[in-house]
Amino acid sequence: MFQKYKKRIIYSLIFAAVFYLAFSIYVNLNELLIAFGKYNWLLFPFVLILSFCNYIARFYKWEYYTKVLNIKIDRKLNFVIFLSSFIMAITPGKVGEVFKSYLLKEQNGTAISKSGPIILAERITDFLSLIMLSMIGALMFGYETKLIIITGIFFVLLILLISSKKISYGIMNIFEKFKFFSRLSQKFHTAYDSIYQMVRFKELMVTLFLSIIAWFFECLGFYIVINSFGIENIVHVNIFVATFIYGFATIAGAITMLPGGLGATDASIAFLLVTLQGIAENVAVAATLIIRVATLWFAVIVGIVSILLYQKITHKKVSEIVLDS
Repeated sequence: MFQKYKKRIIYSLIFAAVFYLAFSIYVNLNELLIAFGKYNWLLFPFVLILSFCNYIARFYKWEYYTKVLNIKIDRKLNFVIFLSSFIMAITPGKVGEVFKSYLLKEQNGTAISKSGPIILAERITDFLSLIMLSMIGALMFGYETKLIIITGIFFVLLILLISSKKISYGIMNIFEKFKFFSRLSQKFHTAYDSIYQMVRFKELMVTLFLSIIAWFFECLGFYIVINSFGIENIVHVNIFVATFIYGFATIAGAITMLPGGLGATDASIAFLLVTLQGIAENVAVAATLIIRVATLWFAVIVGIVSILLYQKITHKKVSEIVLDS
């Protein structure tokens, strides 16, 4: 599994390189370099810090979920495991983050069918928090409010479905009539029991609050990036607009299920900056590339470093852990 995802990461890097090259050609490479030159790079470390604050807030959510499911593990090691999964940030829908369930199983024997549903719970609260953060800006512009509302309704209905044991067990009973699914019956029930506990009202409110804080950190980082170009007469982007653009673009990228939202998220950010704020294309593309490096690619780097740290702490190679699982 790890080797398979390592190949996907390489393919994603190649795709990203080609996409960003096309991006650069589109706006004129010389103009793009001028925009980069006028960016205040002294602020870039603060943007990285805000991204890391996002990771910390999301770790608290992960840790809360493990406590809800009564999964016991040393906090420091749990933090390293959580960050290690960031190497899978450029897998479709971040489904590769189930990788941390493999590491968790190695440490305390927790079944993947029990901890794996945490990834689904994380994605649900991530989407809902981004929708809530984007809504103010969407109403201000009247832009794609239907898409945001429809996406929100979908996840609310999904939560209601999961919250109904009668309906959920009924659906599982139908699938269990098929031989393939009947073999996995126990795992399905374990997985459902886990996700059911995580979408109860109290648990949902706590994790949704943590998600809003987490994603606002990255929205704030984007706000700093776009307002850090020393160019005369550039349109100032306020925090509500920046939050809407980054939140909406992240949702759009996630919906496409492309690895890390590559292409979709990037194009959406640049397009919205040009269309809604009248910002020059070279500045919009430069801002897009900078925020994506500070969020998506920084996360991948953090994941790689964390995996190396995990292997040093546990004295076991990650590839061996996954194969043994």
